[in-house]
Amino acid sequence: MEFRQLGGSGLTVPVLSFGTGTFGGRGEFFGAWGASGVEEATRLVDICLEAGVNFFDTADGYSQGLAEEILGQAIQGRRSQVLVCTKATFRQGPGRNDVGSSRHHLIEACEASLRRLGTDYLDLYVMHAFDALTPVEETLATLDHLVGSGKVRYIGCSNFSGWHLMKSLAASERRGWERYVVHQVYYSLVGRDYESELMPLGLDQRVGAMVWSPLGWGRLTGKIRRGQPLPGISRLRSKRATDPGPPVAEEHLYRVVDALDEVAQEVGKTVPQTALNWLLQRPTVCNVIVGARQEAQLRENLGAVGWNLTPEQAAKLDAASATVPAYPYWHQKGFERNPSPV
Repeated sequence: MEFRQLGGSGLTVPVLSFGTGTFGGRGEFFGAWGASGVEEATRLVDICLEAGVNFFDTADGYSQGLAEEILGQAIQGRRSQVLVCTKATFRQGPGRNDVGSSRHHLIEACEASLRRLGTDYLDLYVMHAFDALTPVEETLATLDHLVGSGKVRYIGCSNFSGWHLMKSLAASERRGWERYVVHQVYYSLVGRDYESELMPLGLDQRVGAMVWSPLGWGRLTGKIRRGQPLPGISRLRSKRATDPGPPVAEEHLYRVVDALDEVAQEVGKTVPQTALNWLLQRPTVCNVIVGARQEAQLRENLGAVGWNLTPEQAAKLDAASATVPAYPYWHQKGFERNPSPV
């Protein structure tokens, strides 16, 4: 298993981490993802550790905290062998202050996550969304306190815009507080918006990318083909699925899948393995979060490492997945002194 630095920090992590969104299955949203209990989750954790994947990603909002509880039981007795990331910010109760990144909510949320996970520290604590009502200084001061107390070791953010992240980094630098070392982002061959602003920012500020939904909400699993109906079991067609992700034009999707098929045959790998490997060669990407409902899916995802696409194969996928970026990025790309990071 390949390891990389977590952004500009001194922590090294495997290039793949296991996401626990399929643990628990509590509620309509997460019921559409999966419903692994403790026994199945423990088996998946075992497989990860055998492959060198010792990094596990969860969140207090996954199955209303149940995913954290199940992960905690699955790693019981081997906490020192693993790295655990959890997230906060989304609503956790009916109260006015049971949501957000305020000092009030974060301290309560962190303590609750520690209890559910059965641990006294978090390796990485991520703000799951940007809270526009709480000053960034309040959030960062609270996170700095949590690091100082030993309850959190590194901090990150997720789903921030460029100015959200830069404002936060500037506040940390100005006050001497802990800074975000990683940004959990949506990035895939059918969703390359990350490249326009957040990737150059990550390069400039040494903020690594942890990629979530790297297969584009199940669009790049190899089960979707031009001229064929959606598979019987799919997040995209499940009646329980409440979030199909950002829209992807049908022809664009098929163009990407056609190219993936071609490259996958050249390298002797599957479509999802090829899509994941492409991500692992992109600038700033230090980790890709993979999930699985079952053992076979996990083992297939683990096969995305230990080899690399050739530059020509990567370029073929780049071309098939390219879209015109939003303004002002399309304009900036035309200026010789604004080279693209990819």
